[in-house]
Amino acid sequence: MARLLYSLVFTLLMPVIVVRLFMRARKAPAYAQNWWQRFGVLRSPKAVMGQQGGIWFHTVSVGEFLAAAPLIQQTLDANPETLITITTTTPTGSEQVKKRFAHELNKRVFHVFLPYDLPWFLNGFLRKVRPELLVILETELWPNLIHCAKKAECKVMVVNARLSEKSAKGYAKVAKLTRSMLMGLDHLAVQNHNDAARFMELGMPESRMSVTGSIKFDLDIDTQLMEQGQQLKQAWGRERCVLIMASTHAGEDEIGLAAFKAVLQDDPNALFVVVPRHPERFDAVAKLIVQNDLSLSRRSLGQSADQSQVLLVDTMGELMQFLAASDVCIMGGSFIESGGHNPLEPAALSVPVLMGPSQFNFAVICEQLEAAGALQTVTQTQLGEVALQWLKDDALRQEKGLQGKAVVDSNRGAKQKVFELIQSEFAKS
Repeated sequence: MARLLYSLVFTLLMPVIVVRLFMRARKAPAYAQNWWQRFGVLRSPKAVMGQQGGIWFHTVSVGEFLAAAPLIQQTLDANPETLITITTTTPTGSEQVKKRFAHELNKRVFHVFLPYDLPWFLNGFLRKVRPELLVILETELWPNLIHCAKKAECKVMVVNARLSEKSAKGYAKVAKLTRSMLMGLDHLAVQNHNDAARFMELGMPESRMSVTGSIKFDLDIDTQLMEQGQQLKQAWGRERCVLIMASTHAGEDEIGLAAFKAVLQDDPNALFVVVPRHPERFDAVAKLIVQNDLSLSRRSLGQSADQSQVLLVDTMGELMQFLAASDVCIMGGSFIESGGHNPLEPAALSVPVLMGPSQFNFAVICEQLEAAGALQTVTQTQLGEVALQWLKDDALRQEKGLQGKAVVDSNRGAKQKVFELIQSEFAKS
């Protein structure tokens, strides 16, 4: 009954959802691409590739996909005859799928947008794809997605799951709906014991749950990435201090620019690299930089930053190489109520991290990094002062960077555990 009521409310909201989709498409045209897939209208992978079934991974956006990509690759390598379907919700996530698996796309990898969470849309997708196992990354719990997959005889597991105290309280308010979703899961792999306890309180049986750690620690850092970082730094001027603000949201770029101006007063040769989270904001951020009387280079135009004060990375999928070229990272999403983005990315590259107080997306990870001295939580008024202190003190900065990398290295291994769980569930399907 709870799911039927949820479906009724979702159906009533569909006109609003459709209008919102096309309004977003006006600002970011990528949202208009393949929009029909969101309604379960798609070509069957059998028609495209001569194959159905296999394993279906759902990663909502860029962060989840990048964390899952090595796991998906390992699954591909271990199951050479198996179709791998990847769904995303955002166009930016979709672009990353196409980039990472360009050589496998429409050969062994099938990619579309996830349909809206209503049975008539999901059933159209399931009839065409016929997956045997659905692997949901993190906590993308959609009632009809889980119900319809199970009805189509597809096993369902959630991996790398996390559940903050705040989110747990939200799920508890719809306890019957939450319990029915959790009971539909064949397995739930959580990041830590706190997550496990919260899921059990909501009704998840302990017998179908594992604590694996976070696959986000299992970052692929190759020598080519480090070389790209060094090449960028050399092109900018090897002696320049580089401050990067990664994955910024609206309202955060102003905070970063104010902090950078404080740095410039002491070090007029410093470089500020800004990487907005969403491409539809690129032009607005460029305008903001110019309004702050700072000289600007844009990555998309191929402009060199050797004579500029600010470099705007208005391209997608290049964050890691710019982190590798930086001295200190300010992680976005943490100075507004967005929960912060992944501090393990700079930490894995031995780059110390500054974050604002909003960290609920990575609460445990931030605690680990802060305890090691690799991350510091600051207010926006403290940001410029602390950033300058770190940039001026090479020994302090390098020590903090190495401490962060040590945290990452000591927590690797979740990917292999999750992979083995996937293989086990797939063998049962």
